Amino acid sequence: MKIRKGDRVRVISGKDKGATGEVLFAFPAVEKVIIDTVNVAKRHTRPTGTTKQGGIIDKNLPFKACNVAILCSNCGPTKIGVRIDEQGRKVRICRKCGGDL
Repeated sequence: MKIRKGDRVRVISGKDKGATGEVLFAFPAVEKVIIDTVNVAKRHTRPTGTTKQGGIIDKNLPFKACNVAILCSNCGPTKIGVRIDEQGRKVRICRKCGGDL
């Protein structure tokens, strides 16, 4: 999975299509990501030891990673490519413009 925590992404399919946000959590084992303020559900919770106050809580639900595209600062939503720099490290690049992400 090429999307990481902290990336700016845009939803490309589903009920929140067109929404943008930052990746809060990435789960590579199941190919899912949680995006800030996107795919939010209301959950009714009762007060417990961990949550002192009950009520209706907004909860961010995960998206499949294939339904989001990373945002390049120059050209918008794009695919991610990889190149190797001078020190031999992998660097993620934009497939459209070739700039670093």
